Amino acid sequence: MSFSDLRLIEPILRAIRVEGYDTPTPIQAQTIPHILEGKDVLGSAQTGTGKTAAFALPLLHRLHAPGTDSAPGSVSDRRLPRCLVLAPTRELACQIADSFATYGRYLHLKQVVIFGGVSQNPQVNSLKRGVDIIIATPGRLLDLMNQRHVNLANVQTLVLDEADRMLDMGFIPDIKRITAALPKQRQTLLFSATMPGAIRHLADDLLHQPVNVRLAPPTATADGVDQSVFFVPHHHKTQLLTHLLGKHSIQRAIVFTRTKHRADKVVRHLNHSGHNAEAIHSNKSQNARTRSLDGFRTGKINVLVATDIASRGIDVDGITHVINFDLTHDPESYVHRIGRTARAGAAGVAWSFCDKEEWPLLAAVQRLIKTQIPVSEDQPQYTAAEVGLTHAPAPGNGSNHHGEHHADHPPRKLGSRNQGPQKGGHHHGGPRKGGPARGRGRSAAGGGGATRQHFGGKPPRARNASA
Repeated sequence: MSFSDLRLIEPILRAIRVEGYDTPTPIQAQTIPHILEGKDVLGSAQTGTGKTAAFALPLLHRLHAPGTDSAPGSVSDRRLPRCLVLAPTRELACQIADSFATYGRYLHLKQVVIFGGVSQNPQVNSLKRGVDIIIATPGRLLDLMNQRHVNLANVQTLVLDEADRMLDMGFIPDIKRITAALPKQRQTLLFSATMPGAIRHLADDLLHQPVNVRLAPPTATADGVDQSVFFVPHHHKTQLLTHLLGKHSIQRAIVFTRTKHRADKVVRHLNHSGHNAEAIHSNKSQNARTRSLDGFRTGKINVLVATDIASRGIDVDGITHVINFDLTHDPESYVHRIGRTARAGAAGVAWSFCDKEEWPLLAAVQRLIKTQIPVSEDQPQYTAAEVGLTHAPAPGNGSNHHGEHHADHPPRKLGSRNQGPQKGGHHHGGPRKGGPARGRGRSAAGGGGATRQHFGGKPPRARNASA
């Protein structure tokens, strides 16, 4: 199938050709026809699947093509917004706006991107001049609505992108207030990488007989990602990170931390060690975040340290490594984190640092993805004093009578309750010509000299997937 088979108008097809695309991705092929027909869509797909174009292309077609039910009836209502796209972060809103501008370059549609952290005056001026498309974060849009700067009475299509992330960030009440100001008769598109209960309830409230488009389940990690876990005490993580960045050829890496404070601390350490690193999180100004992303795209910065809020808002090609400095409390976020690499058939590497306190988080990830992550022993040498400080009691089987893990007990090997060390397993130490380099390592079930040195006992094992 080609894009021309989807019956998009010629100006959009021309813009697609300019970008070098000719074949739609699976979510685009499945979604575009339904949106062109004016149907509501509930879409679930992993990051990096072409989801933005899946709704941007048909919406541009409907907004421009004469004879469609979304074409304006007069010059006056043409400049009242007819399409509203809500996104959880400023970065994602800007990327969506870039996609609309790119694919709509030969159309005569006007758009505005609305987000906080900057002066509202340019956004308000654009609204006064008239726009066809609004791409916005919920907080700033609601603020402008309360100031009577926004008229949504003519909106005919509402898009909620990354709905589950908006749920995590507490935007659902704002979304409900915004949708209450929209016409009842409209097309609604909701895209979410995961479908927790609250998102399903929201979809039930907002969508009318939606077409369900579901691609790879959120438990599947992207093909081509080489995953490894490093068992390391928390206070050695920065030393391990510096060791890996110095040893391996890393062109472009994202490092994920759990907190904004830790992200800044890691950046200071990396810059002191001679690396070009910057942090991106919600405490940074919009200008600072934009500069960091631009520097990351151009290669001026080769290490970007981010919190989870940025894990789905970074759309940068050529990311070779994703490093989980801290394991996430949400196993599905692990899937989305490492989905930043190995895009469009490329190879990528995902390294995860695991402290003793994070063993239960590792077990939860491995249960979700139904994969035993190989253990890497590629660690720097620590002094005898450091080893003594990090010595931990030999772990037990790790389960209580509820099947939960204590913090000082490692998860078992996935698919087995064998308590002894397991042989085998390999890890990927980094990229090499023709594919990632393979090095000797042990699975999350196996032991290893370096691992035992840090933990004073058997290393963590993955829990049984059926537990």
